[in-house]
Amino acid sequence: MAEETPTGERTEAPSAKRREDFRKKGQVAQSREVQTAAMFTFLLLFWYFYAPFFWKEMTTLVTSVWGHSGDHPLTPARFIQFTVYLFRELGIIMGPLFLVSLTVGFLATVMQIGWLFTTQPLVPDLAKLDPIKGMGRFFSKRSLVEVVKSILKVLLIAWVSYKTVAGEFDEALLLGDMTVDQTIAFLGRTATLVMMKVCAIMIFLAILDYGFVRWEMEEKMKMTKQEQKEEMKDTEGDPHIKSKIRSIQQQMAKQRMMAAVPGADVVITNPTRIAVALKYDNQTMDAPVVLAKGRDLVAARIRELAREHDVPLVENPPVARLLHSKVEIGQTIPEELFKAVAEILAYVYSLKGTPETKAARADRSGL
Repeated sequence: MAEETPTGERTEAPSAKRREDFRKKGQVAQSREVQTAAMFTFLLLFWYFYAPFFWKEMTTLVTSVWGHSGDHPLTPARFIQFTVYLFRELGIIMGPLFLVSLTVGFLATVMQIGWLFTTQPLVPDLAKLDPIKGMGRFFSKRSLVEVVKSILKVLLIAWVSYKTVAGEFDEALLLGDMTVDQTIAFLGRTATLVMMKVCAIMIFLAILDYGFVRWEMEEKMKMTKQEQKEEMKDTEGDPHIKSKIRSIQQQMAKQRMMAAVPGADVVITNPTRIAVALKYDNQTMDAPVVLAKGRDLVAARIRELAREHDVPLVENPPVARLLHSKVEIGQTIPEELFKAVAEILAYVYSLKGTPETKAARADRSGL
């Protein structure tokens, strides 16, 4: 037997409804480190192919602006015209970088939480304006964890960058003897190496952070036993009420079953523990149908009703047990019982003394 947990302790796994409620409120497992790492990685890859075009266009723009700076007098209208031109050209050059950043950021979010649109996080919450609670959140465990993560990330990246640059220090001493092109190539190669290592670190940190965020959200969504009971009441109804409804339904089904006993052709008994009432009409039925069945007290009531309405009682324990265990109320008897039941019906109909009995018609129909 499991030990009782303290009242209010969240030990139960979150239900599907609780997960959906959290999702509707915008409370989902989302790591900012994943977005940052994805944007940094894809921008680095994009920059590798885009850099030649970028520097070419920037050089053209700077040359154009510098070469025509003294062609016209500086007036307010000319300044506005120049500003519009400058921002338009910069937008064309920088636009692909911003577009890649937005696209990767959006896809990184979708991959973490799927498609989700909710306005609940935007609804004003007056409780958040409480300065005391605000200070509590500022010094909360969550805030402390975020600060520690940020510091560790900065230190790790700084250490890796330092070690990378230090590894190139011997070659850097020769920069004075290199041409401008060689110097630029060296700086570019070193910067690329640093960025690649930083990228690897950020991907590693993103994996760790995403795992932590998922675990943290699972812990937050866990339920107490009382919350679980309340949710079951809300979604499935009060267990006591459901039990009462089932009891009423069973009682009504029992009453309908008992009301059908007077119309039976025969009641087959065990003789005291089981009773099964059968009816057969070869004009409308393919085989006899079970109208009622029961054990013990229910069987006694079926026998009592049969006697009150002159329904024959036939004692046949094997057939009674098979009918009770294999056939539900309203169903026809199985084929393997056709012969045994036909003999019982033939006996019952013969007791009535009719010249053209139902049993004879049953024999002709193959029952």
